[in-house]
Amino acid sequence: MTYKTLDDFDFDGKTVFVRADLNVPAKDGKITDTTRIDRFVPTLKELVSKGAKVVVASHFGRPKGEKNPEFSMAFLADALSKASGLKVVFARDCIGDERDMLIRGMQKGDVILLENLRFYPGEEKNDKEFAEHLASGIDIYINDAFSTAHRAHASTEGMAHLLPRGAGRLMQEELQALDKALGNPEHPAVALVGGSKVSTKLDLLSNLVKKVDFLCIGGGMAHTFLAAKGIPMGEGSLVEPSMIDTAKEILANSGNCKIVLPVDLTWADQFGEGQTPHVSDATDVPAGKVLLDIGPKSIAEFINTIAHCKTLIWNGPVGAFEIKPFDKGTNEIAEAVAKLTKEGKLTSVAGGGDTVSALKKAGVADSLTYVSAAGGAFLEWMEGKSLPGVAILG
Repeated sequence: MTYKTLDDFDFDGKTVFVRADLNVPAKDGKITDTTRIDRFVPTLKELVSKGAKVVVASHFGRPKGEKNPEFSMAFLADALSKASGLKVVFARDCIGDERDMLIRGMQKGDVILLENLRFYPGEEKNDKEFAEHLASGIDIYINDAFSTAHRAHASTEGMAHLLPRGAGRLMQEELQALDKALGNPEHPAVALVGGSKVSTKLDLLSNLVKKVDFLCIGGGMAHTFLAAKGIPMGEGSLVEPSMIDTAKEILANSGNCKIVLPVDLTWADQFGEGQTPHVSDATDVPAGKVLLDIGPKSIAEFINTIAHCKTLIWNGPVGAFEIKPFDKGTNEIAEAVAKLTKEGKLTSVAGGGDTVSALKKAGVADSLTYVSAAGGAFLEWMEGKSLPGVAILG
């Protein structure tokens, strides 16, 4: 796919609307993770350096199409100013006379942050009239929010029909990383998929077996695949009975993709902190025990598979990574991936909420080739779906 980037426009004196994702986690008005702000700053600073008048827009929380002070983005103006070193002026609405007046008064290098886009139902409905209001007084549209690109909203898709359009640096970086990992990977390629349920990742698994040479499956979803192979899984497993036939179909139709399942599992008497870990072969887990991680032989096999590949795409932890010592499998694989990446032997791309948290917990989030904070958009891309906010840029 070809699309324009910041290299393809003359921004000098132009008013540029940038769709960012500033939907940061916050508690009591304080931001608990600035990752999304930090990742947006390079695009913002580059536009300012090129003489643009920058209008930044985002959503925050779920105000459900109503003006709700609880979801005001006013506090983000200061956070964005601090992160970028630029003066950011807050507009108390994202459309209307006051906003339009502020835009008309902008000079080169000025930055305005609009109020929450989702204060209006027209945003999520991709209403044409709302998109036209957003596009009023704007010369160029830039989307730097891959994480919202799976939604056809007024600010992610509708506006792009009305203006010259392109991708910001974060969007560009994300698309290039995903193309390396899945669109046009260097082979052999391996996907590592974890998490609890096959039902939530059915499309993902079905797409991956067509794209990669190896598919390592961990986490609770592996229990359903083991059951599909006729291995008894007890009450403490996360088997989805309704998905066993589907798992059998995936195993039977994997083609040239080798599916790697755990050969041993780590269990405890119950779920929670302070539990003593025990390991059994996957075929010999005692009845009534709670399965919480893959075992050491499985960890070694997963790492060995990854080590023989040139590309890795990773979504989902392989165990209950939130609880020690059941983070062992996820941590050891993460450390091995980081080492292989550092040595230049592996292109490693990971994403999805729990995956990012697990990599941060393991201390290697900055050591992979690329870690996506996109969540749903990352998953839909892995599923092979077209993302409206990306497709419109082409």
